[in-house]
Amino acid sequence: MNVQNDHPVPKPTPAELVILGVLWNHGPATVRAVHNAMPGGNVSGYTTILKLLQIMHRKGLVVRDDSRRAHVYRPVSSRVSVQTQLTSDLVQRAFDGSPSKLVVQA
Repeated sequence: MNVQNDHPVPKPTPAELVILGVLWNHGPATVRAVHNAMPGGNVSGYTTILKLLQIMHRKGLVVRDDSRRAHVYRPVSSRVSVQTQLTSDLVQRAFDGSPSKLVVQA
């Protein structure tokens, strides 16, 4: 999926990143499909996934197609876009804005 976004979206939490990973890997999906595809053997319950997707929708991390009985969610931004945003944030906060300091640390 190659989703383009003109403006940065809010930084996802670790749990939200896992859900985004499922959506990036499997494409648009219902809550049930996301729940079934969660890594680690469905550690989170269905209602937890539902609540997280609702929060992610309000935050602008995912869009929801509610034209069918089961809502279908898809990410607003591509994996690369989110990775770039998170890496830039890490470089700014932890490495004084210096990518070379990050590379040395790695």
